[in-house]
Amino acid sequence: MPDPNNGNVAWVLVSAALVLFMTPGLAFFYGGMDRTRNVLNMLMMNFYCVLIIPVLWVVFGYSLAQVPFGNDWLGSFDAFMLNDIGLADNGGTLAVVAYLGMFAAITPALISGAVADRMKFSAWAIFVPLWSLLVYVPVFKWVFGGWLGQRGSLDFAGGTAIHVNAGIAALAAVLVLGKRRGWPQEGHPPHSMPLVMIGTGILWFGWFGFNAGSALGANGQAAQAFMNTFLAAAAAGLAWLLVEWVRDGHPTNLGAASGIVAGLVAITPAAGYVSGASPIWIGLVAGVVCCYAVRLKLRYKYDDALDVVGVHFVGGLVGSLMIGLLANPEFFGGTHREGVFYGGGLRLLGEQALANGVAIVWSFVITFAIMMVLKKTIGIRVDAEAESTGLDLALHGETAYHSGGLH
Repeated sequence: MPDPNNGNVAWVLVSAALVLFMTPGLAFFYGGMDRTRNVLNMLMMNFYCVLIIPVLWVVFGYSLAQVPFGNDWLGSFDAFMLNDIGLADNGGTLAVVAYLGMFAAITPALISGAVADRMKFSAWAIFVPLWSLLVYVPVFKWVFGGWLGQRGSLDFAGGTAIHVNAGIAALAAVLVLGKRRGWPQEGHPPHSMPLVMIGTGILWFGWFGFNAGSALGANGQAAQAFMNTFLAAAAAGLAWLLVEWVRDGHPTNLGAASGIVAGLVAITPAAGYVSGASPIWIGLVAGVVCCYAVRLKLRYKYDDALDVVGVHFVGGLVGSLMIGLLANPEFFGGTHREGVFYGGGLRLLGEQALANGVAIVWSFVITFAIMMVLKKTIGIRVDAEAESTGLDLALHGETAYHSGGLH
């Protein structure tokens, strides 16, 4: 919890608002990448997460994910409906509950980009709370205060618990859901690059609260995380752009936007644990690796519509593992979790690999099971007519654009 002074509590509250702003940013980012006939569906899938998850978080999510802090596997119902959480510490605990609730809301929203263009909204409406309870809550607990964190793994702002977790869940979801009709023979280019770039800008802006806010105070570690977030995103965007330029003959706006997001994802687990040139190296590696990773879906034939696996899963894994190389002991106060390049040996790298491996297996298996149950009961995929007509009109009875020439 933050020190109960007004400055620290204020910073956590501002950071919470910044993280909330990221979900509309993600909606614009994904919506611009989607097709015109499905853009409102994509926006709704994202906004639904900030309607349902905060309520569930307050009812039981926070209590199960964090109370009591430090036990191994799962929390309790001691903080059910925010029981006994008041203003005794100047509102510090309440501010943290709100802040973590914003993380809980955006995490399942990340998965929406993978299942774009063909998932029933009714199935999505059930999937989101089930996934949050059965996957997000336990993984969050294990990483932040549970057995994985106690073993020694590090995750400053959610590289493992959020991005690797949601990224591998996206892969499981699309394997059950199946490919879009006509994919990959039919190209599906972004319908609005201005929307993509606006979404990218909002995400970058909000990510300062995502990462720097995770220091839970207006302090030096928050300043370091802020600077690292800025540098890693810039380096990754530059790296992706240069790879495209050399490989394909032209740099693209989509490449720049995707690279920026990949860098933000990669620095998230390391933001408060590295310094100096380390965030630049993390960004450069993430930009190059993710630029090639998004093409794996064509080789292995899984239809990850908006590159959630290639950016969030791969980017989060890159950043989390690089903590094992670059973690600066200045931030740990003698807990012996230095990176390889700081004389710490391979211990931390091994813990990072274990934590991510556990998250990957749990998230993939449980997500696959949830999707299979929904498929066998209410069905998860729209019919051929709805997919052809567009999900906006078929599922929501409205369209984003009224010019007859847009499809």
